[in-house]
Amino acid sequence: MKALTLDDIDEKNRGKVYIQDYSAKPTIDGVKIIPIRNFVGEDGDFSEIIRMSDGKIEGIEDMKVAQVNRSRLLPNAVKGWHMHFEQEDIFYLPPSDSLLVGLWDLRKSAGSNGVSMKITLGAGQSSLLFIPRGVAHGMVNISGAPIDLFYFVSAQFDAKNPDERRLPWDSLGADFWTPQRD
Repeated sequence: MKALTLDDIDEKNRGKVYIQDYSAKPTIDGVKIIPIRNFVGEDGDFSEIIRMSDGKIEGIEDMKVAQVNRSRLLPNAVKGWHMHFEQEDIFYLPPSDSLLVGLWDLRKSAGSNGVSMKITLGAGQSSLLFIPRGVAHGMVNISGAPIDLFYFVSAQFDAKNPDERRLPWDSLGADFWTPQRD
């Protein structure tokens, strides 16, 4: 069978045809995505969320967990940009849910200063997302159902002196939080 060319596509749609870009996207210094093995059986599934050796998290040995939190996001909810000056975060979302996480490096001295990126958590995968201090982060629930995000932090929350700095949710444009549609 002969391969097709663009000339074989009807004229009214030929100009819309393109090739998706699969090249590597810019990344942010210090951000880590750590895959977690998810064991699936006939009766359900099981994931080891964090493995520790001598009190240190495997894959993120420099961070000590001081608190574990849960945040519920309603469908289509956007939790806007915020960052920490003293604390690191590790996000975990079960593979049965879907969350689009935005990251934006605001550290003046970082080689990736100004770089923004999107990462999908869950969506059938199980992984940890390590976010260093100074990297602004936010998220949007793209799953269509309420989800629970679990996050492990290196400092306990202090309501009288919170280590949380905010930026407007649309600082990179309102369309930043819209999933790419191809």
